[in-house]
Amino acid sequence: MTTNHMMMGRRAFVGGTLATGALAALAACGKKGGSDAGSGAAGGATINFYINNPVCIDPYNTQESEGTQVEFQLFDSLTTYDFEAKELKGLVADSWEANDDATQFTFHLKSGTKFHNGETVTSKSFKYGWERICNPETNPGSPSVISYHLSFVKGYDEMLDGSATELSGVTCPDDDTLVVELTSAFADFPYVCSHPALAPVPEAAKDDFKSFFLAPIGNGPFKMDGKWEDGQEINLTRFDDYYGEKAKISAVHFAIQKDMETAYKEFQGGNLDVCDVPVAQVDSAVADRGKSEDGYTMSDGQHMLLGEELSTYYLIVNNTIEPYNNPDFRRALSLAINREAICKTLFKGTRTPADGIVPPAIAGYEKNAWADCRYDKDAAVEILDKLYPAGSDGSRGLKLKLSYNQDGGHKEIMESVIGDLNAVGIDVESDTPEWAAFISSLDSKSYEFGRMGWSADYPILDNFLYPMFNSKSADNKTGYADPEVDKALVAARATVDDAERIKALQAINRKVGDAMPIIPLMFYTHQIAGSDRVKHLYIDPSKHAELGTAELA
Repeated sequence: MTTNHMMMGRRAFVGGTLATGALAALAACGKKGGSDAGSGAAGGATINFYINNPVCIDPYNTQESEGTQVEFQLFDSLTTYDFEAKELKGLVADSWEANDDATQFTFHLKSGTKFHNGETVTSKSFKYGWERICNPETNPGSPSVISYHLSFVKGYDEMLDGSATELSGVTCPDDDTLVVELTSAFADFPYVCSHPALAPVPEAAKDDFKSFFLAPIGNGPFKMDGKWEDGQEINLTRFDDYYGEKAKISAVHFAIQKDMETAYKEFQGGNLDVCDVPVAQVDSAVADRGKSEDGYTMSDGQHMLLGEELSTYYLIVNNTIEPYNNPDFRRALSLAINREAICKTLFKGTRTPADGIVPPAIAGYEKNAWADCRYDKDAAVEILDKLYPAGSDGSRGLKLKLSYNQDGGHKEIMESVIGDLNAVGIDVESDTPEWAAFISSLDSKSYEFGRMGWSADYPILDNFLYPMFNSKSADNKTGYADPEVDKALVAARATVDDAERIKALQAINRKVGDAMPIIPLMFYTHQIAGSDRVKHLYIDPSKHAELGTAELA
């Protein structure tokens, strides 16, 4: 899935650490960072939150950051990843367990939780919600683009091709038990179940698709107040029959603005409480708002968030053609690029230099895991001198073609990359096709190298390594293929013990890094400001705002 600013692979935009007990019966629960103590709601204020116009706020097709932000407040899935506690917790699921080969998972649900319309949430609500995503007839002519989240589940292919109307791998022995069978081992499946789109859906959704699309009925801490007014606003109000801790604020006003610059003017005018900050304004915003210590939590005097997200900006490289099919050449390109200069000069420190494909907020992240993701011009020259000795004019007789779209600030980034490569004797031609044409060239392998981005759907190492570097993955657009890596990735997915699985994936990550099939450049970071009204707000590395636990002064 792509946008004009970032490709996310086959993933919902938004994208941790893996915790012990992911496959054991767990009792941890509560709304996305809150507890289920049911302490009651306090206060009566409305938080004003900036978003762009969403694509969808219905779990059926929640595919990008803006729609996901709204849907995340309306719906609770089976599990949630608590980035602060660094563990996977239950939401609607009270506990779960897996069979010995990680191909079957049994989720035990909290009993008696409610949808916003009073319907009871049962295992059948999850089965219906998941099948609604996979069924191409849910919204005829416009199938969901996020059904891939369930591609592991038995019956998925049959639903997509129309030969079945249900997921055969999802069964409901009783109202509080959901059993899921997979087509192959995947020990991290409970993390997949934390995705906001894999939520339960009530019977009411069957009545009128369009009405539900504009005013979804969920089971989360907030419910719709009216319907989504396209291009204008989305209003939510506290759901007082919520099974977990009741929201401390009474309402959420999502103010839809056409762009960040317009929104930030509204924020400066006092009309918004939470807003993304344009890069050019970040320094002044930090000085005015106060930098958050942990990068994710707003509090008094600390209203500027700069925490790292689960997203990586990189150069995608066609590993199947010369000279890019030589790992030494790819390493030389990486060593020649000054990532620190790009982050400091162009982004005022709102992005951090990437030392691999895996961002720091992912469990199992190892600092400098990709050893050649550093700026070392001399080392780059040493490699290049062996491969393509420079002539008397300093040129190595190489002319590369770097593809990118010019909007969204990519032109300036790529110009910096080109300057660095010129400095080691490599000539680079800018190629600026339409974004759709470039995406098409990835499938046909008719590109050389170009800019790309990857954001995690789930906070796990696998979500970076398997899709991008397994030779059989549809998201592997580089042509990188290593039979040992393929075998190790499959083995890791079948490793039930969390610590052992992380260790195996770390080894795979280092091995892939040695080959440098892509060239990571930067990790994305928050650049979000809050008003003085915000007493407490946590926005996690996936950029999900925990509005259920937010407090206003």
